[in-house]
Amino acid sequence: MDLGIQNHVAVVTGGASGIGRACVERFAAEGCRVAIWDLSDQASDVAAQISSPNSGDVVGQVVDVTDAASIEIALASVLDQFGQIDHLVHSAAIGSGKFGFPFTNLTPDDWPTVLEVNIMGMTRVAHAVTPHMVEQSSGSMVFVASVAGQIGSPTDPPYSASKAANINFAQCMAKDLAGKKVRVNTVCPGMVKTPLNQSVWKAWFEQQNDETAQTYEEWTNDKLENVVPLGQWQKPEDIADMIVFLSSERAANVTGQTINVDGGYVMHW
Repeated sequence: MDLGIQNHVAVVTGGASGIGRACVERFAAEGCRVAIWDLSDQASDVAAQISSPNSGDVVGQVVDVTDAASIEIALASVLDQFGQIDHLVHSAAIGSGKFGFPFTNLTPDDWPTVLEVNIMGMTRVAHAVTPHMVEQSSGSMVFVASVAGQIGSPTDPPYSASKAANINFAQCMAKDLAGKKVRVNTVCPGMVKTPLNQSVWKAWFEQQNDETAQTYEEWTNDKLENVVPLGQWQKPEDIADMIVFLSSERAANVTGQTINVDGGYVMHW
């Protein structure tokens, strides 16, 4: 299927690993030019690994989404090099790294950094990119949220709350920008094997009763079979496929939507 995005320009925050990297690979495979914005100093190395003669150009930039100046510098670089921005995928996010059930396992001091990165990071990136899409009267944005933002998942309350905010703000943006031909959607992964997800699940596992004598892998597999109807982990590539489709011309009439790629988890809930 021709997605109609060859030679488009995509910016992917958090693009050096996990879901973000999978998105970069998918966009590049479609012939897009891609800018990786990531806090990791490996962003340029990852870009070099993904670039190939058969894909679009990929560049990597160290960007801190909590720093407006860092975003503006990266934005100016993309516009100077590629001349436009057609697609934004915002995947950069963190969790508290703690298991939060009950929520009193955490303290109020565990919240601010998560909210600063996950909510205000989204806000800063959106404010930076939007004027350019409005000026060209076209563009798509996809924000990576989580099923945790829809069901009040207790595993990491700051993360869950921030992802609910991502969904809500994306809907606000979709309404504001529809008349400017800029589409905004949210994709909610379920159980994905990423470092972020693993940090929370391991904290959860470590609080379990030792009488089970299960390994971490055995325990997680049991959890998946119990709560995910399809009974399997989702892969970063599964999420990326949906994101790139939503960014494409094939989804030209899709905006303001929250799409779950979760193996049926929310349905089960």
